[in-house]
Amino acid sequence: MRRYESYKDSGVEWLGEVPSHWESFPLFVQAKISSITNHIDKELLSVYLDRGVVKFSDVDEKRTNVTSLDLSKYQLVRKGNLVLNNQQAWRGSVGISNYEGIVSPAYLILELSNKFDPHYANYLFRNGSMVSHYLIASKGVGTIQRNLYWGNLRRTPIFIPPLSEQQKIAQFLDDKTAKIDQAVDLAEKQIALLKEHKQILIQNAVTRGLNPDVPLKDSGVEWIGKVPEHWESFRFKRVVEKVKDGTHGTHSRTEQGYPLLSAKNIFNNGIQITDNESLISEYDFKLITSNGFPRKNDLLVTCVGSIGRCCIYPFDEPMAFQRSVAFLRLNKKAFPGFYRYFIESNCYQEQLKTNTKLSIQGGVYLGTLIDLYVCFPPLLEQQTITIYLDTQTAKIDQAIALKTAHIEKLKEYKSVLINDAVTGKVRVSV
Repeated sequence: MRRYESYKDSGVEWLGEVPSHWESFPLFVQAKISSITNHIDKELLSVYLDRGVVKFSDVDEKRTNVTSLDLSKYQLVRKGNLVLNNQQAWRGSVGISNYEGIVSPAYLILELSNKFDPHYANYLFRNGSMVSHYLIASKGVGTIQRNLYWGNLRRTPIFIPPLSEQQKIAQFLDDKTAKIDQAVDLAEKQIALLKEHKQILIQNAVTRGLNPDVPLKDSGVEWIGKVPEHWESFRFKRVVEKVKDGTHGTHSRTEQGYPLLSAKNIFNNGIQITDNESLISEYDFKLITSNGFPRKNDLLVTCVGSIGRCCIYPFDEPMAFQRSVAFLRLNKKAFPGFYRYFIESNCYQEQLKTNTKLSIQGGVYLGTLIDLYVCFPPLLEQQTITIYLDTQTAKIDQAIALKTAHIEKLKEYKSVLINDAVTGKVRVSV
């Protein structure tokens, strides 16, 4: 793509040069605060990171129950207004509204002058460079809550081309980003198909085995269906020697010590430990792990929150876990790898769903985990099936990883494209 004929120094370190003919001004010169209340008859709006300003009625998962709130203090938003979630703007929760409605009293609403084309302005103010500036203009501790203040934002330098050029840039970005979004959507659908194929592969292997010609019999369990004649089906507890969950206690966090892991660390492909884990003292660690759990080759199953993820404990030394993780130790007739896959299968997961306690954070009793039905092939066959699934699922996981990386590159390209267009790094021709 071409560059403009001439550039000038913006005077802003993060922006660098901008086209010479672009107009510059502090934000407050062409934007003013709007805070009009008592419009309870208007439609409720919200602002999302990935979608900008949306109708609250179009959001599938409601973040709050607004029906009990006093809407008289909610602020009026007109079409073309810039709406910023003052607590999440630093993450990109901003956008130009295409609707008239009302938003939270905590939001920041700016009425833009006619210097801005609304369509272009949506790209400009949601652009990564602007989002970085919202972070600078926000105050708070850590990343949990940072509040954006107009007093800090109002002098933000803005550089824009003439209206006709803004419209061309917006048209160009609409076309390019639509094609990128289509490519992302296609890749996401391909990932969904790969995951479905993986699940079918696992389900068939752990309930039917690897021999397509083997005679079958009714397992007597609705969830499982037919199984090879020489297999058994029974409740999981027949092959589980011990079951226990992590600590139920409250432990003080320390700057140095041992990690206290939870369900968020457990995935079907293993344990994931980051550098930002909560740490506990050596005393608490020894107290939690004094019973010897978990041990190498135990099954770890998430039983609170994201229920039913499972992996094999790979370490020789114990680690400390919270109560959201259950440890299952199998007897010598059961191969851990086979039952790791069985827990991942639909027939076990569906049983889990019907037995999950409904609460703010769903959970399942330890007794329930081992009271569900499983298949029981001969030990050698369990091992053979595990080896087969290890090989086949690794191929699928690799394909998913490649598709995921492709999506990330597309999203990165989209971000760079928008940034380059609205900061004048490239010249758009339509």
